[in-house]
Amino acid sequence: MGKIIQRDKLEELLKLLRTKKKIIVTTNGCFDILHVGHVRYLKKSKTFGDVLIVCLNSDKSVRSIKGEGRPINNENDRAEVLCALECVDYVILFDEDSPKDLLEIIKPNIYTKGADYTLQTLPEADIILKNNGWVEFIELVEGKSTTKIIDKIK
Repeated sequence: MGKIIQRDKLEELLKLLRTKKKIIVTTNGCFDILHVGHVRYLKKSKTFGDVLIVCLNSDKSVRSIKGEGRPINNENDRAEVLCALECVDYVILFDEDSPKDLLEIIKPNIYTKGADYTLQTLPEADIILKNNGWVEFIELVEGKSTTKIIDKIK
């Protein structure tokens, strides 16, 4: 089994991880034009558990959230780049605007999100908490964002 997980293999992977008593951490994002802020965020996310599963917005999902012209890099390229990071154990794509359906299946022990969110503003918080997980908010790297990179290129 490679690092990119298909939905039909997810339950099999989760069963194996739980049998081995692994602490599962998840996060999600577009990760378009990977930058130092992303890398630090993912490395910090991994410190909360044994296995980091990144739920990656598909191209369709990114377009829905960010608008036409995005993503810059297609979903296969973004997934491959994430898989090259040592801290990322698995990547799974999702088409929806939110990873709620995936999180309902994964039921992570810990879910990480940027500190620009709170439990009150995080759409996924209810699913995580209802499944006995907890949320860790990670400070963002000041001035680092894909949007700022795109603006600078323009």
